[in-house]
Amino acid sequence: MPQRDIVTWNTMITQLVKSGDINSAYEMFLQMPERNVRSWTAIISGFVQCGKPKEAIELFSKMEEVGLRPNEVTVVAVLAACADIGTLDLGIRIHEYSDKSGFKKNIHISNTLIDMYIKCGCLDAAHRVFDGMKERTIFSWSAMIQGLAIHGKANEALELFFEMIQTGMKPNGVTFIGLLNACSHMGLINEGREFFSSMTRDYRIVPSIEHYGCMVDLLSRAGLLEEARDFIEEMPIKPNAAVWGALLGGCKVHKNIEMAELAMRHLHELDPLNDGYYVVLANIYSEAKKWEDAARVRKLMREKGLKKTIAWSSVTVKGAVHEFVAGDETHHHSEEIYSMWNELLVHMRSKGYVPNTSVVLLDVEEEEKESVLFRHSEKLALVFGLISSPAGQTIRIFKNLRVCEDCHASFKLISEIVDREIVVRDRNRFHSFKDGSCSCRDYW
Repeated sequence: MPQRDIVTWNTMITQLVKSGDINSAYEMFLQMPERNVRSWTAIISGFVQCGKPKEAIELFSKMEEVGLRPNEVTVVAVLAACADIGTLDLGIRIHEYSDKSGFKKNIHISNTLIDMYIKCGCLDAAHRVFDGMKERTIFSWSAMIQGLAIHGKANEALELFFEMIQTGMKPNGVTFIGLLNACSHMGLINEGREFFSSMTRDYRIVPSIEHYGCMVDLLSRAGLLEEARDFIEEMPIKPNAAVWGALLGGCKVHKNIEMAELAMRHLHELDPLNDGYYVVLANIYSEAKKWEDAARVRKLMREKGLKKTIAWSSVTVKGAVHEFVAGDETHHHSEEIYSMWNELLVHMRSKGYVPNTSVVLLDVEEEEKESVLFRHSEKLALVFGLISSPAGQTIRIFKNLRVCEDCHASFKLISEIVDREIVVRDRNRFHSFKDGSCSCRDYW
């Protein structure tokens, strides 16, 4: 059997990656007698494509250790991995390397940089990349519009859209998802309705299930639950779990049990193994002090073998990612974290802070509820960020679930007390806390 040359090895790895078999591709990569930049890039890209950004970044570090310089395709893959897990420090370093290497004219790299900075909570840096582009694609415009939307800058998102139209660039379906998200996050009901109509009327874009989901989210957040339900029932395509889930989310915000139960009946059929929907319904019952109904939902979860997704938050300090779960005492700085929190609490109470124990959905005494509340993962991540970074430095936190109401109120006060910007990326959007207020303007 003739020996494979490096081109053959790379081709085989690329084919395995395309077929989604990343494990076999990686095994083959490890067997290679020699590897070039294309070999490393193929497997790094593969890890990113299959949802393993941490592994992609670890492999990139090993590639650097052997002395290979990334090419333009490598840069795109690593930036995409940085965007997925919020590794800002590496993203900045890759950006600098890209510019020094003469890749500035590569539109694909610029677009990925915009996406990376947006997902890392650096909207200004994303805008600088966007503004510096001599040529832009519809992806460039749509990414920037979506970035402004999830950062709570709806008016700027709409202004950018109209600027795009004036250049002659035609929007696509992704552009309208960004616009509808912008309207949803800031409660621009009429504007959202108009954009949804404009898609078909002005641009002949047939709305997808994502667009319908955005509209249901827009109406539900605004408390127009009956209109949202009617909108779903009149959809020309079958609503999926995300659509009914948007209605359920609105029911939680506006404490509508009857409509929540309607949404849950559909979700029980469409996505019966998604723990998140059951948790939301149980929380709606708990907030209404319907403890028996909440217990019934939790029993149903146990019978189905479902476990509540554990909430975690992370903060990056000096290039290292530190993860926290609620009540975490395993971190080597736990004692300092809880001591610092108690100091902050004194300042917060002097500014009128009252713990919002209604978000602790347990039938226990108030004092115990406060104890649970003060140990939420995002609070622990924030305090660790404060004690581990220089004064004035922005703290960036990533949470896998929605930020709770008490943490939101606390972060506004803390941003003023410590005179720092605190950027939180949760499951739905970004919150930028500064000088005692949040970019979402408390509509979230």
